[in-house]
Amino acid sequence: MARILLLSNGHGEDLSGALLAQELQQQGHNVQALPLVGLGSAYQTAGVPLLGRSHEFSTGGIGYTSLRGRLTEIAQGQVLYLLRRLVRLMRYRRRFDLILVVGDVIPVIAAWLSQRPVATYLVAYSSHYEGTLRLPWPCAALLKSRRFKAVYSRDQRTAEDLSRQLQRPVTFLGNPFMDSVLTAATPPPSSTPLISLLPGSRRPELEQNLQLLLRLIELLPNTVRCNVDLALVPSLDDDSLRQLGERCGWRLDNNGVLHRDGTLAINVRRGAFGAVLQGSDLVIGMAGTAIEQAVGLAKPVLQLPGQGPQFTAAFAEAQRRLLGPTVFCADGESGSREALEATAELAMALLDRARQDPGLQRQCQVEAQRRLGEAGGGPRMAAAISALLS
Repeated sequence: MARILLLSNGHGEDLSGALLAQELQQQGHNVQALPLVGLGSAYQTAGVPLLGRSHEFSTGGIGYTSLRGRLTEIAQGQVLYLLRRLVRLMRYRRRFDLILVVGDVIPVIAAWLSQRPVATYLVAYSSHYEGTLRLPWPCAALLKSRRFKAVYSRDQRTAEDLSRQLQRPVTFLGNPFMDSVLTAATPPPSSTPLISLLPGSRRPELEQNLQLLLRLIELLPNTVRCNVDLALVPSLDDDSLRQLGERCGWRLDNNGVLHRDGTLAINVRRGAFGAVLQGSDLVIGMAGTAIEQAVGLAKPVLQLPGQGPQFTAAFAEAQRRLLGPTVFCADGESGSREALEATAELAMALLDRARQDPGLQRQCQVEAQRRLGEAGGGPRMAAAISALLS
């Protein structure tokens, strides 16, 4: 079978790449990954070997970050690190029958430079942002090249738009990152509403986001009876969480529950991301791919923009354009008391509508299909890639 190299450039892209890699491995292909930024933890968890050692940066990669984040990238040496990754690609490119890009213009350029056959999953771009997708230079010209054997989009609207622009077929087969949550077992309905909190996955931004979420929960009315689940990644262990909670007036007990003043409680859920999303009535998030997954599950989402470097007000606004009208955000400056109070008020209104408003429920279902598609994107895309190699 074929030898395939995955090129990706971010946490969400690594997740999609790892899921695709697993599907390709099951079809007998020899797959390696070269994450252009970050540790590539998703690949390691999935058992996909990396081409060389990797390094983590605090901003999570070159992309949609604040000015502070971009300066941090430079100070931490991300640009030089990226160049070294490209050198590694050039050195080993002839080992591979196909380069599989998962991401945006950066891995597209890298794959084109490799002079190897390429398939591209443009998970980072969507026509839902502006109506007509404007690919950054020189992405469009490269995608028209004969080296690019197939182009896959993240939604049908983008597939139709890019097919016209590039004058070549661009196909939407679904999104691999949705498979794990769409195929999870649906929990039984509960009489008590459930809010899930998604603070993100990247430290130290994760801690900053979590502190904002704790302040938000403190502002919810005591008269409202609901459960709150916190979906937390392993990188923030219990000792770190306990210290953070104490600084904010919260206490973590031995059962994994955060308490405050004997009246507020948050259930800390680790390794149960899919179950948390499945059971939620409302998702309050400060994340990228995780919020996309929530929308794909037809859940209403309430954003809480932070200070960045990644989940800023600008990122949140772009995310609403991408994911549509079932993603909400209150007005106000990020992190301000006014913004938190407005977010708490909006959360209560959305929690009620999520259970009582058939119009919102139908809208969530429609947008889930329009924006993310159905389960099975990973196997379908892997099969299409295998067909390219036969």
